[in-house]
Amino acid sequence: MSVGQHPTTPPAPTNGASSYGNEFLLTDAPDHRLPQRGMAADDAMRLVGEELVLDGIPFRNLATFVTTWMEPQAQRVIADNLHRNYIDHAEYPQTAEIEQRCIRMLADLFHAPGETTGTRTQGSSEAIMLGALSLKWKWRARREAAGKATDRPNLVFGGDVHVVWEKFCRYFDVEPRIIPLQPHKFTIGPEDVEPHVDENTIGVAAVLGTTFTGHADDIVGIDALLRRLRDERGLEVPMHVDGASGAFVWPFLYPDSEWDFRLETVHSINVSGHKYGLVYPGLGWLIFREPADLPEDLVFYENYLGKRDATFTLNFSTGSSMVLAQYYNFVRYGHEGYRYIMESMQRNARALAEEIVAIGEFELVGEPGAEQLPLVAFKLTENPDRGYDEFDIASQLAAERGWMLPAYTLPPNAEHVTIMRALVKRALGHSLATTLAHDISDACATLAVKGGLHELDRRRVKTATGY
Repeated sequence: MSVGQHPTTPPAPTNGASSYGNEFLLTDAPDHRLPQRGMAADDAMRLVGEELVLDGIPFRNLATFVTTWMEPQAQRVIADNLHRNYIDHAEYPQTAEIEQRCIRMLADLFHAPGETTGTRTQGSSEAIMLGALSLKWKWRARREAAGKATDRPNLVFGGDVHVVWEKFCRYFDVEPRIIPLQPHKFTIGPEDVEPHVDENTIGVAAVLGTTFTGHADDIVGIDALLRRLRDERGLEVPMHVDGASGAFVWPFLYPDSEWDFRLETVHSINVSGHKYGLVYPGLGWLIFREPADLPEDLVFYENYLGKRDATFTLNFSTGSSMVLAQYYNFVRYGHEGYRYIMESMQRNARALAEEIVAIGEFELVGEPGAEQLPLVAFKLTENPDRGYDEFDIASQLAAERGWMLPAYTLPPNAEHVTIMRALVKRALGHSLATTLAHDISDACATLAVKGGLHELDRRRVKTATGY
């Protein structure tokens, strides 16, 4: 079929197609326009299923932080509530109450000092947008009260953040002050933040568990800096903790580590329920230190379907299933269960790290013994005679064994550093982790014989896989 040509409507199924196959076997899948005539439900289900065969296998996806397995009972809760619109609080008041229960539980987990507020979101990206908007609104109110200009807000964060922070700055007219990483330092601390903070700084974003190496910014040190700047220079600069991955890990693996509302300048925290909250996508949470951290101007009240509701989200209609699935996990596992799951993933990550280092071709990335997400970040050791790189290993693993193990370069000024990262999630048990280590070793052995990809082929692989 030529480009731009529309597919024809499939012919009516013959008796043979009905008896021995299905009507789409001899035709293209509908593409540019709705088909004139539909097909049987079983045929439609099979068509979609056969299209998805080309996708990767979620259990072998070591690139995404997003949950790829839930218990059958949790899946039943999700399936039974797909039709329930979360935003219709008047019609589904108990769903709204369950959301508030989750918010209160998270606030307690993050050591909120008293009454608090928050919201569920579509993911951490929406939660970060809302949290950053709150920082901007509060900064603007302080400036207006002091009779000062409000036309040059800036936000300080490191190069180790998710791209959503840059999106916020572009979408909402805030100057991004991005702290570059260093070749041997992949997080930020107070000495990095201080030169960028001034009276127009709406806040500082610190990361708890970066997507690059799984480590945390020096949140305690940044808190101390912001308190000193307040006392010495009168700068009121709050901190938002981007705990998209780490805020469901640190409370259970590192309970004595202070990163949350125990620190005075931390005013808001986001976390992804669909990552280490162990819920399918997409679900995020935004928790404030206290109700006053949510500007009243950002709350909308509407009289809809017989009830006056307050809304504080960028989205409106969305499903209730993942909120209910989060509550299922909370009551199913409790604190003890989450701790056991996180500790199991951490043990498997450490075992995998040992086996990867034992191959003799790799070194771990990051400070040994530092607090970290349950993942393994590693890179090839220096060897100018080696005929392959991390991208070649990723390609070989995908081609031979179906592993989706990402290779990527770090942000400026560490962009010349290429690393690999294996997320050790709940579905990657000890046996699979051992198999993965053996497969990495075999990939290196194969590449040592055949060599890596030519540069043109490597560019094609990077484009196709998103590395």
